[in-house]
Amino acid sequence: MKAQDKIPQIQLEKNEVSTKFIEAKIDSIIAVLTLEEKVAMTHAQSKFSTKGVARLGIPEVWMSDGPHGVREEISWDAWENAGWTNDAITAFPALTCLAATFNPELAENYGFSLGEEAKYREKEVLLGPGVNIYRTPMNGRNFEYLGEDPFLASSMVVPYIKGVQDNGVAACVKHFALNNQEHLRDKINVEVGDRALHEIYLPAFKAAVQKGNVWALMGAYNKFRGQYTTHNKILHKILKTDWNFDGVVISDWSSVHSTEEAALYGVDMEMGTGTDGLGTTTNNHYQHYYLANPFLKAIKNGALSEGLLDDKVRRILRLMYRTNLNPNRTLGKLNTDKHLEVARKVATEGIVLLKNEDNFFPIQDKKGITIAVIGENATRDMTQGGGSSQLKPLFEISPLQGIKDRYKNATIIHTMGYESGASVYDEILPANLNQDSLYVKAIEVAKKADIVLFVGGLNKSHHQDSEGDDREVFDLPYGQEKLINGIQEVNENLGFLLVTGNAVKMPWISKTKGILQTWYLGSMAGHAIADVVSGDVNPSGKLPFSFPKELNDNAAHAFGQISYPGDGVNQNYSEGILVGYRWFDTRKIKPQYAFGFGLSYTDLKISEVKIDQKKYAKNDQIKITFEVANTGDRAGAEVVQVYVGKHKSKVERALKELKGFSKIYLEKGANKTGTITIDASSLAYYNPEISDWTVEEGTYYLYVGNASNNIVKKIKFDLF
Repeated sequence: MKAQDKIPQIQLEKNEVSTKFIEAKIDSIIAVLTLEEKVAMTHAQSKFSTKGVARLGIPEVWMSDGPHGVREEISWDAWENAGWTNDAITAFPALTCLAATFNPELAENYGFSLGEEAKYREKEVLLGPGVNIYRTPMNGRNFEYLGEDPFLASSMVVPYIKGVQDNGVAACVKHFALNNQEHLRDKINVEVGDRALHEIYLPAFKAAVQKGNVWALMGAYNKFRGQYTTHNKILHKILKTDWNFDGVVISDWSSVHSTEEAALYGVDMEMGTGTDGLGTTTNNHYQHYYLANPFLKAIKNGALSEGLLDDKVRRILRLMYRTNLNPNRTLGKLNTDKHLEVARKVATEGIVLLKNEDNFFPIQDKKGITIAVIGENATRDMTQGGGSSQLKPLFEISPLQGIKDRYKNATIIHTMGYESGASVYDEILPANLNQDSLYVKAIEVAKKADIVLFVGGLNKSHHQDSEGDDREVFDLPYGQEKLINGIQEVNENLGFLLVTGNAVKMPWISKTKGILQTWYLGSMAGHAIADVVSGDVNPSGKLPFSFPKELNDNAAHAFGQISYPGDGVNQNYSEGILVGYRWFDTRKIKPQYAFGFGLSYTDLKISEVKIDQKKYAKNDQIKITFEVANTGDRAGAEVVQVYVGKHKSKVERALKELKGFSKIYLEKGANKTGTITIDASSLAYYNPEISDWTVEEGTYYLYVGNASNNIVKKIKFDLF
C-alpha cells in the first residue's frame, strides 16, 4: 500500500495541517490499533519497508539508500537487485565533494533535487545524509560524509535536510554516533571524553535535529562506553530528551542487539536484523526481530510497558503525516535537466585545485596538441560499488568521455596504465591484464603526448573507498606511484586528476605540475572535470579535511593501535578534541594540504578585515567585515574562513576552530565587501563538570584567511 492510500475515516483536509490537529489524529489512531498492529509497525517487513495497517488504510513506510542518489530497487527479502528497468536515477557527487563546495545554498539545491528523485521513486525515507566526522583517512566510508570539522558539517547538513524534506520525503541523518571507521564497526567499543563527544562528534547531529528539524535518524553499529550506540542510554537521553527530537530512530541494518534496550533507549523502527544479520531463511523471519514477537511477548507479560510502544508508534505516524499522509505532498521528478545541472554545479564547485605549477591548468583546446589520458579511473564506473551508497544512474560520463567531448581540436589518446581488478562487497578479484604490459604501454603513450593527464587515486572497491572495512595502506594502490614516476621521466607535462573520497600519501607531488582533487562526481563526472581542466569553470573548492604527509601525522594514528583501529574490542579516542586541523595547528605539524585549502585560476586577495568592537558580552554577536578583490583575468570565487581561538584558556583548547565562512563570487577586476557574524555563545566549550556549555571570559583571537594554515589577519578581542 503506497502514499495515495490514505486512512479513509481520518483524512486531512489541506487547511488542517497544524501540529495540534495532527497530534490529535495520531491519538485517535493509536486508540484503535491493536497491540499486534502497533508492534508490527516497529520492525521491518522487507529489506526496506515496514508494515502499515491495512484495515485502517495506514500505509507502509518505504525507505531507500542513499546520501548521494536513490539506490536501485532491492529484492523484497534478499540483497540482490530487484531487476527493475525503471529505477535508474541521477547520481549526485558524493558528500565529500558537496562539503568541499563550502556552499550551503548549493547543499539545499542538492537536497531538493535528491528529494524529488526519492519522491518519484515513492520513498518516504531517504537514508542520508551521513555526518560522521572524518577522524582518519583510512575510514572506507569517509566519502559519504561531510569532512573533519563539525561547524562545516553542521552548516552543510541543515540545508541539505531542508531541501530533501521540502518534498515531503524524510531525510535520515546517520550514523548516530561515533561510527568513524568501518573496520570492526559492529564490534568496536569507543571510549571518548565528554568534551570530544559534544564538541566534535555530536554537533552536526544536533544541528540536523534542532536547526534542520530532521524527521528521521539512523543508529550506528559500534558501541559507546560498553553499550551499542543504536540503543545507548546516554545517546538516547541526549537525542530525545536534551535535544527534543520528535522524529523516528531507525536502526542501521542489523544494529539492534536487545529487545529491552531497543525498547527503552530509542529505537522506533528495527531494520535488517534477522538472526544472522543478512539471512533470508525462515529462521530469520521478521517476526523474530527484537522489536517483533519478543517485544510483543515482553509487553504482554508486563516486562515492558505499552507506553514505550505507543511512543514509537506515535513517532512513526508523525513521520507518515509528514510524508505519505501529507495532503500537500507534490509529485516527484527523475533525471531532469535541472537535476543534472545541480549535479554538475556541485561537482565543479567541489573540485579542489591542489597544485598548479607554471599555470599547468587550465589546458587550452588547441589544434596540433596531443593529450594523453592515462589511468584506469579515466574510464572506471565510480557509481557502482562502495557499499550501500552504490547507484544505478541513467548514465555516467567518465573523465575520458568528458575530456573527449570538450576537446574537439586536440588529439586525445588513452591507455589504462594499471588495473585494479573487479570488486564485490567484501573481496577483490584479481586483475585480468598484465600489469607490466600496461605500464610499458602507458610509458609509450606518454612519450607521444604533449600533455599527460593521469587519472588515478582510489576506487569504490573493498579496502578502498567502500563500506564494510577500511583502507589497508595510505599510499596510492595498484602501483600508481611507480607509474607516475615512469611517466614523468619521459614527459614532464604531467597533471594528476585525483579521484578519491580520502586523503592519500603524496610523495610523488614533485613529479606533477598540477593536481586536481576530483572526488566521486556521479552522473556528470566527466563533464564537470572537463569544465575545470579546460577553464570553462574556475575551481573554487576547498578541502573539507586535512591531508597529512605521513599517516602518523594524523591525530588518530599518533597514539598507537588503541586509538586506531583499536585492540579488537576497545578503542580510545586519545586525541580528544584535537581532530583534523585542530591537531595540526595545535601540535605544529605541517600537513601536506590543510583543511580549507584550494587554489584558483585567478588572483584573489582578502583585505580590510575588521570587527565592529573589541569587547563583547557573552550573548553578543561579533560582526566581521572584509574585502575580497579579484585582480586576475577571469571570474572566480574565494571562501573567506573565520577561525577563533582562546588565549591562555583554563582548559585544553585547539589553537583555533572554524566558526564562520562565506563564499564570495567575483568577476575579473571586481572587489566586494563581505560580512560574517558569529554568536559569542558559539565560542563555548563543553564543561563535563556541569554537563553543559561554558563561555570562558577573557582574551580571544580571531583568525581570517582562505585556509586553516593561511591566515591573512589576526585580531584580538575580549569576552566579559
